[in-house]
Amino acid sequence: MNVLMIINGSAYGLDSTYNAIRLAASLSKRDGVTVTTFLMGDGVTAAMAGQKTPDGYYKLDRMLSVVTRGGGQILCCGTCMDARGISEQMLMEGAARSTMEALTDATLAADKVLVF
Repeated sequence: MNVLMIINGSAYGLDSTYNAIRLAASLSKRDGVTVTTFLMGDGVTAAMAGQKTPDGYYKLDRMLSVVTRGGGQILCCGTCMDARGISEQMLMEGAARSTMEALTDATLAADKVLVF
């Protein structure tokens, strides 16, 4: 089963972003499930490497790495990255700059599409 998750919310401050990434990680651990996570808008900030958070606070880049370890993809909207001054070098390992065309392809290939 192919699952596409589209995440629009900012990295921190929104429970929906945190819970979407938790779900993406959980799904990626299931046999027969391939997860593509497409980060748009402020969601691209979740894939920034080396996030500094208070002790005991979750780190979304580490949580997203579970998706790539499970064979999934982390794709980041290139236009959204540009609008926020985020370069490819600032992304976590395994995350990639992407396009609307790639999102279109992933949408058509998905058995389920979840939007947060």
